[in-house]
Amino acid sequence: MQIFISHLSFNTPNILSNPARPANMGFSPLSLSQFLSSILFLFHFHTTISSSNYSSSSHFCAPDQSLSLLQFKESFSINSSASGRCQHPKTESWKEGTDCCLWDGVTCDMKTGQVTALDLACSMLYGTLHSNSTLFSLHHLQKLDLSDNDFQSSHISSQFGQFSNLTYLNLNYSVFAGQVPSEISHLSKLVSLDLSGDENDYLSLEPISFDKFVRNLTQLRELDLSRVNMSLVVPNSLMNLSSSLSSLKLFSCGLQGKFPSSIRKFKHLQQLDLADNNLTGPIPYDFEQLTELVSLALSGNENDYLSLEPISFDKLVQNLTHLRELYLSWVNMSLVAPNSLMNLSSSLSSLKLFSCGLQGKFPSSMRKFKHLQLLDLRKNNLTGSIPDDFDQLTELVSIDLSFNDYLSVEPSSFDKTIQNLTKLRGLRLGYVNMPLVTPNSLANLSSSLSALALWGCGLKGKFPGNIFLLPNLESLDLTFNGDLTGSFPSSNVSNALWLLGLSHTRISVYLENDFFTNLKLLEVLSLRSSNIIRSNLTLIGHLTQLTRLDLADNNFGGQIPSSVENLVQLRILYLDSNNFLGQIPDFLGNLTLLENLGLSNNQLSGPISSQINTLSLRFFDLSKNNLHGPIPSSIFKQENLEALVLASNSKLTGHIQSSIGMLTYLESLDLSSNLFTGRIPVQLADLTFLGVLNLSHNQLEGPIPSGKHFNTFNASSFEGNLGLCGFPMPKECNSDEAPPSQPSNFHDGDDSKFFGEGFGWKAVAIGYGCGFVFGVTMGYVVFRTRKPAWFLKVVEDHWNLKARRTKKNARRNGARRN
Repeated sequence: MQIFISHLSFNTPNILSNPARPANMGFSPLSLSQFLSSILFLFHFHTTISSSNYSSSSHFCAPDQSLSLLQFKESFSINSSASGRCQHPKTESWKEGTDCCLWDGVTCDMKTGQVTALDLACSMLYGTLHSNSTLFSLHHLQKLDLSDNDFQSSHISSQFGQFSNLTYLNLNYSVFAGQVPSEISHLSKLVSLDLSGDENDYLSLEPISFDKFVRNLTQLRELDLSRVNMSLVVPNSLMNLSSSLSSLKLFSCGLQGKFPSSIRKFKHLQQLDLADNNLTGPIPYDFEQLTELVSLALSGNENDYLSLEPISFDKLVQNLTHLRELYLSWVNMSLVAPNSLMNLSSSLSSLKLFSCGLQGKFPSSMRKFKHLQLLDLRKNNLTGSIPDDFDQLTELVSIDLSFNDYLSVEPSSFDKTIQNLTKLRGLRLGYVNMPLVTPNSLANLSSSLSALALWGCGLKGKFPGNIFLLPNLESLDLTFNGDLTGSFPSSNVSNALWLLGLSHTRISVYLENDFFTNLKLLEVLSLRSSNIIRSNLTLIGHLTQLTRLDLADNNFGGQIPSSVENLVQLRILYLDSNNFLGQIPDFLGNLTLLENLGLSNNQLSGPISSQINTLSLRFFDLSKNNLHGPIPSSIFKQENLEALVLASNSKLTGHIQSSIGMLTYLESLDLSSNLFTGRIPVQLADLTFLGVLNLSHNQLEGPIPSGKHFNTFNASSFEGNLGLCGFPMPKECNSDEAPPSQPSNFHDGDDSKFFGEGFGWKAVAIGYGCGFVFGVTMGYVVFRTRKPAWFLKVVEDHWNLKARRTKKNARRNGARRN
């Protein structure tokens, strides 16, 4: 190029001085225009080359940056279980000898080659993040995202405070633990901070550190500390946060105390989530001034009741015109008229007012909420009929009106709704009155339906079998519809089905090969008191994903099938009221996750298996069998046991061991109608949660322990033991056998108020979980003895979570259901 330029320069004077030069010279002259064009071309060519050379030389990252990244990579393994929400192992593209600025997740300053941003979200990183990690040598970082990895409960290092240029820091769902270091407050340029985690992450934030946060992080616009333990932080200190906040998420942080009395300073807030804490008092009047709010979540502050007065609610709904999501479940709104909901923004997409105490007539019209996708008004006291214009809410994806016992659905309204809501995925109307609705109308449900819960609705007639074949059906619960008939098909059922509840219906079920092989994803199977036509229960072991199995009140016989041993995920097993024979199988001890075990009212014999000590039981019922021998000491090692029922076995013998005092969470104990001898151990009086006690009809003797706790039990708890003396029995004790005194750590309160009156009881609880988005389960009681006394309630919310598995691993494997 230089030679070419010189050549042109050499000839230029001749061209300019003699433009009429003859054409027969030794070379062809350039015209003026050609010359100028050449100059422009060369200038452009030289500029392009120079720019390319400069870019090429500065594009490569600095060698020290590349080395730091490679050493950081080598300190972790890649594990698919480390990332649950998404999986992209970005560090696999990091190769020595290549430009690190081109690596996945790496961004550089084009002039200096320094790494300025590192996005390793969902990179499946598994290992410990040490304080001497080479990560902390990347001093020019402005953005850092390490979310959704598994750092194995590493502490958040104080070294993070050295990233003085950081504007964005995301460590959410990455299994950090311990104290959030106060050095995070040194990041004064932070605009976005996310340290949120799940229920297995054990981060905590002390008041002193939080005060430093709010004092120094004045640029913050987005703050998410959800599930970080902030139980010692005073709620009112939140008012010191930056007034420029647009998003504040403190879900399930353990905040307790009075809700801040004023919140108007956060006028730019668009998202506010303070759900699942222990906040109390009224929601302040000045909420109305947060006019930019798009999402407001105050649900789950149920322990001490957060409340919302009608005046505050009216102002809130009138002024928050941009509101799209409103979650106020468990907020006390008992004085708010249901019809005032109609003043909410027409742009609303999600409304959850579960268990708010709403009472009165359901709003007569809903058509204005044409963008509504999620509606949850469960467990209120709404009355009247669901309005006819429900069918106009064509964007609805999920409806839950369950537990409004005086709410009804008219056939015409239901038919129109079913036909028009083509996007519906979840329909839950448990205990909503639908006796006039023809089950056949359900055949028009959208093919996108994933969850249907119509338990206790009074449905009558033949259930349309084609619903079982909906391709996306995941959960179906028709429990407590005793007049519902039809047949459950054995084949072509949705292979996505994880919950099936047909208890207390007359729908025919054939438990044969097709059933067990086609429904391998089932997690909850409830067929209590069902119409089981044929069964081969030995195949039950194919359902290896089961967490809850209820086959009670049927006619199963023979021994408990050994294939039950394959159900290693089981947490609840009810086989009560059948005709099972033989001994309690030892293999039940292999079901180490089991919490509720009901085997009552069968023909089981022999001793109680000592293998029971391998379980983690809360509810254990072996009543009304033919068991004999003593209670194995392993039962008294069940530290979480809440209910122990061994009544009416006739041949159970031996003493009630003093080690029963180890069952510190025991709420109900029934050992009645057996052959137990000896004294009542004084340690029973030490069980402060014990609200139901039945030791009647045994051969016990001696004084009944005295004290306020035992004074709550009347004579029915001890009758039929002729050798007992002392209150409340009519026989007084001799001076040499005075009733044992109350243990020193006896709880002075009266726990009996939490239980029904009477003695002799049998409670069987059943837990259900229905649905894709959110949900509710229910318990019910079956009384089998003389007087009802205790109600064991199992309530587990399964609309949001598919099932409780091993917590962190469940999330890591993508098992979370949102």
